[in-house]
Amino acid sequence: MSRARELLERTGLPGRDAYDLPTSRKRFADGGQYRIEIPSTEGPRAMDAVLEAAAVHSVVIHRISQGSGIMLQTDDEIREMVSLGRRHGVEVCLFVGPRANWDVGVQAASSAGRVVGSSLRGADQLAFGIDDVLHGVTLGINSILVADLGQLMLFGRMKKTGDLPPDFVLKTSVTLAAPNPATARLLEDLGATSLNLPVDLSLPQIAAIRQAVDVAIDYYIESPDDFGGGVRYYEIPEMVRVAAPIYLKYGLRNSPPLYPAGQHLEPAILALSRERVRRAAIGQGILRRYAPDAVRSPIAVVK
Repeated sequence: MSRARELLERTGLPGRDAYDLPTSRKRFADGGQYRIEIPSTEGPRAMDAVLEAAAVHSVVIHRISQGSGIMLQTDDEIREMVSLGRRHGVEVCLFVGPRANWDVGVQAASSAGRVVGSSLRGADQLAFGIDDVLHGVTLGINSILVADLGQLMLFGRMKKTGDLPPDFVLKTSVTLAAPNPATARLLEDLGATSLNLPVDLSLPQIAAIRQAVDVAIDYYIESPDDFGGGVRYYEIPEMVRVAAPIYLKYGLRNSPPLYPAGQHLEPAILALSRERVRRAAIGQGILRRYAPDAVRSPIAVVK
């Protein structure tokens, strides 16, 4: 085992999980250790509900993310979300539209083939996904969720060639999660600027990944049932300490599936949006009690 650990360390990766839980000295550009993200914010009405609940609960929201995809929002809806984000200092992150588990193939839906997940099948789907993002850019989107490894590589190159803005946010989906330091480094090298991790990693595993990358980590404090349904509120202070800079994400256990969302599901979408913010307020309360010196970013940088 010592040989394997030596090989890992030679590549600049930790040779074992960080059982000593070292404090991360890395920060967001504004000096913050953590930011708050509300996922599954499906459209402008849901974003309105998030912002209203944030005012009620005195919670600062830095990012909202959406799961149904750019292609399932009208142009006016996207423009409205972008406008809300600019007015309230909230980053708007939309998922790329096409994905394998909505495509014509059967493997993504089979019990043994779910690893295909939200990747893109074939060159056509890859082109559709690129076009989806380029269209979103024309409407003001500057942050996307990516779930395909090859597509991430292409978007990373497009930022370098000027086909995407240099500050464009490439956030990897939890369906393309980084489960170990080497995978996290690979995703960062390909251009990811924000990394989702699997929702069930231990603190030493999370801390080891933090040692390997500089980009922000996204972590579900409470995850939806289809990702395991973890509820990890009392670990928030240590997550902030060892994994900064980190986005604390508040999904919901015991909630119905929403993707692809639409007006036929609007009452549930709005209720779930408000409850995610309430959960974020609970998380903030735990941070105030057990880590009062933890530094929250004052506001996300939104252009």
